[in-house]
Amino acid sequence: MSGKQGLIVPGAPPPAGPYSHVVIAGDFVYLAGQGPFDSEGQRVGTTFAEQARKTLENLSWLAEASGASLADAVRVGVYLSDMSNFAAMNEIYAEFFPEPRPVRTTIPSALVGFDIEVDAVLYAPDRRAV
Repeated sequence: MSGKQGLIVPGAPPPAGPYSHVVIAGDFVYLAGQGPFDSEGQRVGTTFAEQARKTLENLSWLAEASGASLADAVRVGVYLSDMSNFAAMNEIYAEFFPEPRPVRTTIPSALVGFDIEVDAVLYAPDRRAV
């Protein structure tokens, strides 16, 4: 595929601004940052672990909707409101990203009203068409 295709994924939390959930450009799939939100945009989870799991489930949902999976991730960005959650995030993160794991940057961030956001870039030359 050549060019660029943007997707808004039904059932995913609505974008919080004027952007796509997913952009497909050639063999690369770019997933917009996801947080712990349901399909109505309501925050899910009271504990960090619940929020992290929901965030990664949302990211996985976007990957699958694009015809790929998180196993195709080559780069991940993790944004935490509190770096003391780093170890808990790593434990849950490992469940979603199989070996060989993507490169990753984890950054403290002034998130408002939730504790984690995650984005990703996937390399998926064999993904199914959407």
